[in-house]
Amino acid sequence: MKKMSNIYESAANTLGIFNSPCLTKVELRVACKGISDRDALSKPDPCVILKMQSHGQWFEVDRTEVIRTCINPVFSKLFTVDFYFEEVQRLRFEVHDISSNHNGLKEADFLGGMECTLGQIVSQRKLSRSLLKHGNTAGKSSITVIAEELSGNDDYVELSFSARKLDDKDFFSKSDPFLEIFRMNDDATQQLVHRTEVVMNNLNPAWKTFKVSVNSLCSGDQDRRLKCIVWDWDSNGKHDFIGEFSSTFKEMRGAMEGRQVQWECINPKYKAKKKNYKNSGIVILNQCKIHKMHSFLDYIMGGCQIQFTVAIDFTASNGDPRNSCSLHYIHPYQPNEYLKALVAVGEICQDYDSDKMFPAFGFGARIPPEYKVSHDFAINFNEDNPECAGIQGVVEAYQSCLPKLQLYGPTNIAPIIQKVAKSASEETNTKEASQYFILLILTDGVITDMADTREAIVHASHLPMSVIIVGVGNADFSDMQMLDGDDGILRSPKGEPVLRDIVQFVPFRNFKHASPAALAKSVLAEVPNQVVDYYNGKGIKPKCVSEYESSRTLAP
Repeated sequence: MKKMSNIYESAANTLGIFNSPCLTKVELRVACKGISDRDALSKPDPCVILKMQSHGQWFEVDRTEVIRTCINPVFSKLFTVDFYFEEVQRLRFEVHDISSNHNGLKEADFLGGMECTLGQIVSQRKLSRSLLKHGNTAGKSSITVIAEELSGNDDYVELSFSARKLDDKDFFSKSDPFLEIFRMNDDATQQLVHRTEVVMNNLNPAWKTFKVSVNSLCSGDQDRRLKCIVWDWDSNGKHDFIGEFSSTFKEMRGAMEGRQVQWECINPKYKAKKKNYKNSGIVILNQCKIHKMHSFLDYIMGGCQIQFTVAIDFTASNGDPRNSCSLHYIHPYQPNEYLKALVAVGEICQDYDSDKMFPAFGFGARIPPEYKVSHDFAINFNEDNPECAGIQGVVEAYQSCLPKLQLYGPTNIAPIIQKVAKSASEETNTKEASQYFILLILTDGVITDMADTREAIVHASHLPMSVIIVGVGNADFSDMQMLDGDDGILRSPKGEPVLRDIVQFVPFRNFKHASPAALAKSVLAEVPNQVVDYYNGKGIKPKCVSEYESSRTLAP
């Protein structure tokens, strides 16, 4: 096995990807002005999509809410991105008009875009540019992006507002109220923090509970003034002012442990004109919960293990392994693409797994002794113990099983996702952050059981697991991109959306001439956030507070 050592060395140089110097997160807020619609008679329903460039391709990172009937939208949803000082991070903001009956982009009209780097926004703090459409300015429309670094405090707060006896602004029905919260900045400007949904035809609305980072709410200053405005929504975009009040985060914290905080909602014009004016309603904060955010390193150092499982495609489309054109051909000195991808990703993951034992499965082949097709067989042919010792053990099991298999088909990956999901599901019973599962699927083609796979992924999105798919060879992988929730939201055949985006798909050919480090970095970049999102979303703390975390918490 001496010949394999060179790939080990190259892959070993990639360690430390998870601990890249980025620990800076930046919040981006977006607003647009003067958006012109394709249809001059109606105003657009704009939504901004943030894309990032990776290896020459643009992929969607996130999108704002859709604001109905609006030419000067100020979006409530923030984009949170990691800022790497040492990298040029290219961003593209695209404004789309999303028709109400369809949330995808197929029917959406592209209203204009703007490209820049994250460094430009961070250094200017506020970047305004014209929107471009097919290389030309799109009328007088412009976009403004404001950046704010998330200072050490990643905690977030959960707020639940309601109101009673609001003024009625509608003739034929009751008001349709929504609430906006603004943070007053040091330079006397105000910044939208959150906009609730509209509650139709109701003077006593209870708005949905929402979460916002403490940083976003008050920049870490509990006494900073917050301005809250209640509006009556109108379909033409000209909302009627009901009233306002001001508060601070310190005051809102009074709604902890079952208490309520109330404010009178005041319309200054009415107050000045009307003698016996009391208020335009009462706004109530029913609950204020503060959640401590833990980082990926908090969980790893608290004892969370990464359980790494590999699944390899043995379908006939790979070609006969004895033929040098086959994707499974074992060259005496040159590892094939399956091995390169396996080693590059596995070497990183094995550092986070104490027993270094990896279950390894195959799918799409007829296996001895009966030569029946299997979609989740152990490549060491030991169904009771499919684990191999280290990545080296997986490589050896792969090489020794190849001559014994009959490559067949079809390409079904739902069974293997379900198999790992079963282990992850058992893990959820512990209610602690002890094991997170990563399934690496290496495949040469488009999968045949897309409906079952979507179902399996939606189910798995509720579990402590992530799925990484590396496409090997030169097939058309366009269908696979659909599984990677970057293009909008993946849904099961019944329409149930994924709880969180857990799939990362990468074609190996994009990295053919790059180092194993580049592949591993691209494939694993989302894992730390997926681990954190899962445990924080479930309110699960790291098992034991590590020295790292206690020093981080106590830092000034």
